Amino acid sequence: MKDIEIPYEKDRHGHYRLFEILPGALSWLLLLLPIILSFINITAAVVFILAYLLIYFVRSVGFSLAGFKGYRMMKRDIKLDWRALIEDVERNGIVEGDGVKRPQWHMRNIERKKTISNPFKPSELIHVAIIATVNEGREVLEPTIRSIINGHHDNSRLILIIAYEGRAGEETEKRVLDLVDDYKSQFMDMFAVKHPANTPGEVIGKGSNITYAGRQLKTYLESKNIDPETVIVTTLDSDNRPDERYFLAVSYAFCLVSDPIRASYQPLPMFTNNIWDAPTMMRVIATGNTVFYIVGTTRPHRVRNFSAHAQSMRALIDMDFWSVRTIVEDGHHFWRSYFHFDGDYQVYPLSIPVYQDAVLAEGYIKTIKAQFTQLRRWTYGASDVAYVADKGFFRKNSIPKADLIGKFFNLLEGHVTWATGTILVFGAAFIPPLISPQSFAANEIPLIVSRIQRVGLIGLLATVYVCMVTLPPRPRRYRRHRSVLMVVQWVLAPVTSIAFASLAAFNSQTRLMFKRYLSKFDVTEKAVVVEKGKVISTRPDPS
Repeated sequence: MKDIEIPYEKDRHGHYRLFEILPGALSWLLLLLPIILSFINITAAVVFILAYLLIYFVRSVGFSLAGFKGYRMMKRDIKLDWRALIEDVERNGIVEGDGVKRPQWHMRNIERKKTISNPFKPSELIHVAIIATVNEGREVLEPTIRSIINGHHDNSRLILIIAYEGRAGEETEKRVLDLVDDYKSQFMDMFAVKHPANTPGEVIGKGSNITYAGRQLKTYLESKNIDPETVIVTTLDSDNRPDERYFLAVSYAFCLVSDPIRASYQPLPMFTNNIWDAPTMMRVIATGNTVFYIVGTTRPHRVRNFSAHAQSMRALIDMDFWSVRTIVEDGHHFWRSYFHFDGDYQVYPLSIPVYQDAVLAEGYIKTIKAQFTQLRRWTYGASDVAYVADKGFFRKNSIPKADLIGKFFNLLEGHVTWATGTILVFGAAFIPPLISPQSFAANEIPLIVSRIQRVGLIGLLATVYVCMVTLPPRPRRYRRHRSVLMVVQWVLAPVTSIAFASLAAFNSQTRLMFKRYLSKFDVTEKAVVVEKGKVISTRPDPS
C-alpha cells in the first residue's frame, strides 16, 4: 500500500521542518511588514496596506454574494422530495405525471447516469454512521441518534456504531451500551466499539477512535458477506445531527458521480443546535462559521473534508481509514485521500445540513477557554502544509503539478490569512502615522481605510442576514429581546475574529515553528441547557 501516513514527530527533519515553519514565518512577516516598511519607506508601507485592504475587500464582496447563493441552494435542496429523486435514480428514468416537480439539474443527472458503466442503485447501498464520543452525556448523544432514526431514509439499510474511548471509564461504557440496548432495534444493526487506551503509535484523538471502529466494521462486513463497495460510511461527532434528508442526498450523489469510490461527500455544517443558549461571542463565532461553510457549497473546487463527512468503505479500507497520527483527522483526510488516489479525488459538497453545537461549557470562563481550544485545533490544520509539500514535491507521484501547486498555495494562503487577515484589516492603517506623523500619505491612510471599511459593512450586513434566516426558532425560555441581541452582537465580530481565530491561528503556527506539537485532541466540553434553564455538563476528557 502507498505510504500516505504523516510522519511521526521524531521523524520530521530537513525540508519537512522548513515547511512546518513556513506558515508561521509568513504570518509573522506579514503582520510585521507594515512596521518594517514604515521605517524603510513610508510610501511602500502605504501602498502595501492599501493593496492588501483592496484585495481583502474584493474577496469580502465575493464572499457575501456567495453567501446569498449558498443560502438559496440550501433552501432549494431541503425543500426537494429526495425520495422521489432517489426513485428516479433507482429506475434510471423519470416517471411522468406523478405530480412531483423535478429540477432541471436532476433530469440532466438522470441522462448522464445512463453513460456511467456499472452504476450503483440506491437500493444496493448500505449506510454506516459512526458516532465518535469520549465522555459526552446522554443529553448530547441521544438527540444525535434520534435525528438519524427520524430521517427519510430506510433505517433497515443503516448500521449505527458508537465509537467510544476505553480511557473514559466504566460510566461512559455503561451509557453507550444502554443506548445500544435502547435503539438497536431501530436499525439494520447497532453496536458499540471501545477504542483501547494507550495504543502505541497513536495520538489521543478522534482519528484513532474512528479508525479502530472502521477496522472493526471491516471485520463485521466480512462476517456478513457484505461488499464494501456498496457501503458508505459517515463519521459524526457526538453532537452532529444530520438533517432528515442527509442520507438520501448522499445516496443520490454516490449513484450519480462518475467515480463514487474516489470521492467523499461533504454535508453543510451548521452550528445552530444550541445557538440560542451560547454566550454572545460564541454565537458570533458559530454563526460566522455557518456562513463560511454555506459559502463553501458554492465553491466545489475548494471544499475539503470537515467534521461530518461520508466516504466509500472500499476507499477507507484501501487507505487504512483515517490517520491515527494527527489531531485534525477530518481536514487531513482530504490530503490523505488526494495522495492515495494520485490527485484523482473529489469532494462533493452537499447543501444538506448536519446541525452541530456552538461552543458552550459550564460557566463563561470555561466556555471562552473551550472556544479558543476548539479554534486552535482547527487552525492546527496548518500542519498539513508540510505534509502536502513532502508528499507532493519530494515523493514520487503522478499528480498533475498544476493542480498540486494550486491546492498547495490555497492551503498555505488560507492559513496565513486566517492568522493575519483581520488584524491587518483593522490595525495596519494606524501604523504609518504612528511611525511617520509628518507624512501626508501616512496620515491619509486611516481616512481612506475607514471609507473602505464603511463600504465593507454592506458585506457584513449580508452575512448578518444569512445568519438570521438560518437560525432555528427561539426557545420559549428566552424573551424577544434575545432576537434583537442576535443582530446587535455583530459589533463584536472584529473582536472575536482577532481574540479567537487570529490568536488561535498564530498559536498553532508558532507551535509548529518551534516543534511544540499538539499531540492530543483537546475535547471540547459540551454543556446542554434543558427546557427549564438547567445546565447539564460532563468533563470533556476524563483522562
